[in-house]
Amino acid sequence: MNIQEQQLMVDLIRSRRWAALATRGPDGPEASWVAYVPEADFSGFLLHLSTLSAHTRNLLADSRAGLAISEPERDDEDPQTLARVMIHGRVEIIAKDSADYRATSRRYQEHLPDSPPRFEFGDFLLLRLTPARVRFVGGFARAYLFDDIALRAAAQRTS
Repeated sequence: MNIQEQQLMVDLIRSRRWAALATRGPDGPEASWVAYVPEADFSGFLLHLSTLSAHTRNLLADSRAGLAISEPERDDEDPQTLARVMIHGRVEIIAKDSADYRATSRRYQEHLPDSPPRFEFGDFLLLRLTPARVRFVGGFARAYLFDDIALRAAAQRTS
């Protein structure tokens, strides 16, 4: 993957706020839409989710997850040419009484300024999806598979 495609991927991740979340439910795969905030170096992706949601219960039972981020559709363009990235990994709960929680919740709220009231709800958890493998499609017939180390390196190179 060349530097221009790395830049496209990094810009895509940083410019979007809404992604499809894939989890494993009791009856098989499930997908839903969630807000996310990437950590600066892409070592994690923050999710603030309600335990009342099926996707959160799925994650508590099986921490494996995928996050799919896409460029927005444009009228009269082939959607298969859109840049998109799929981030696969595991989620962990960030403990509310930790210093990590204070820093990550602040980052989340700064990036999603309408989110602070939800941090007052008792049923919400702050989770971190830690990438293990990534698939980036820069457009039709331009697909790359790589690991978390390469993802973090792309974030640093293109900052």
